[in-house]
Amino acid sequence: MIRRFLLAGAAGLILVAPVARGVETVEVSIVDYQFNPSELKVSRGTTVKWVNNEKRTAHSVLFLGPDGFESERFFPGETFSRTFDQPGSYPYRCGPHEEMKGRIEVSE
Repeated sequence: MIRRFLLAGAAGLILVAPVARGVETVEVSIVDYQFNPSELKVSRGTTVKWVNNEKRTAHSVLFLGPDGFESERFFPGETFSRTFDQPGSYPYRCGPHEEMKGRIEVSE
């Protein structure tokens, strides 16, 4: 009985482990009024972290579209992160600097 329970538990761990390994964080650097890289392709569940590497300027990440959302402004040395759980295309720009644009493509 105990052996059967242990085998069932081990099988459950094997099924869960690949999901944990798939979690990833990717960085987008903000410098010289540009997102670098400006276009990213990531898998579902990936966290994207924007890092403000400017010397004096605050930025935000404003997602476009009907479900648009804008982060708070973050200053040099600060970051903003978002985890993408749904496949799709997520265009964005900087709130205060409209010329700064990017896109996240999320796949299964």
